[in-house]
Amino acid sequence: MQKVNCKLLSFSFLLVCLSIFTIANAQHITAADRKKLQVKEDSLAEYARYLITDTLMEDRMISDSIFVKTLIRSLQIKNSFYYPFDSVIGISKLYAPDSTFRIFTWNLQYDNYYGRQRGAIQMRTRDGSLKLFPLRDVSEFTDDVMDSARNRNNWIGAVYYNMIKTDYNGKSYYTLFGFDGHGVRSSKKWIEVLYFNANGEPIFGGDFFSFSSEARKHNKPFRFSLEYKKDARVLANFLKEENVILIDHLISESDEPDNPWTLVPDGDNEGFRWEKGKWVHVEKVFDYKIDMTGADPFLGKPPVEVPILDNKGNRDEKKLLEQSIKNKAKEKPPVKND
Repeated sequence: MQKVNCKLLSFSFLLVCLSIFTIANAQHITAADRKKLQVKEDSLAEYARYLITDTLMEDRMISDSIFVKTLIRSLQIKNSFYYPFDSVIGISKLYAPDSTFRIFTWNLQYDNYYGRQRGAIQMRTRDGSLKLFPLRDVSEFTDDVMDSARNRNNWIGAVYYNMIKTDYNGKSYYTLFGFDGHGVRSSKKWIEVLYFNANGEPIFGGDFFSFSSEARKHNKPFRFSLEYKKDARVLANFLKEENVILIDHLISESDEPDNPWTLVPDGDNEGFRWEKGKWVHVEKVFDYKIDMTGADPFLGKPPVEVPILDNKGNRDEKKLLEQSIKNKAKEKPPVKND
């Protein structure tokens, strides 16, 4: 009897389960309701484009208002939770890893100086009815956005681009990664922990970030943010392979560390690891060590397999001869054609 490849069998079983799950979810929406959702989706896609591309602030605000009303009407259709709205570009639509809810977020830009995030959380329900938590961005009215946990009515807005799930003491926590255009000179990235209280209400933030350095011990943020120079490319995301949140370490390009619009990545990385219900700060995620023994102070120590020149630039004839012999030995003999 032939042996069965266990890995192949497990993978095949997983594919079958995923296929069944996908078909089951698709069957939640009736054909008639799916047709209604498709019509709504076309309108949502159009107004989502307008609220981003219209040149007049008034037109963007009107498009946003119509978009919100249309979205609510769409979500009121039974089992809309399972409809992905894939063609609605410019609107973030993130499902929780355990599919218990999804979160919509987007940005409404009033002018170059002022924008506001919009959002809503749609819960999965047994009967397919709508359970929705609208999110109200109060960033502009808040003196300290780091000082407390927030509910849906005083949310610190961001457009979320990733979500991961962690657990502690039998409770689920969802870490959100978001972007905020912020202002003319700087942008922000947010890392925010979301959970649901005993009443099923969403709560954003809490005592989830732990720092070891004295400089940060006294500042206990309820969320984490990076503010940096406008248009700089800054990493803040979860690295699945390493099971760590990876963020760029920032420095001031003009020796003005107190001015966030001067901060740019320096090529190093900080991070966070989930330990006992907290994201514990890691000063240096990748601890590379480079042997600089005998390195030239100006040229450094480039990776050369067998250096032929010494630090003064003189040729080592003995090494040159040895390397020539090795190179000849590696050469393949010519192919003889009979």
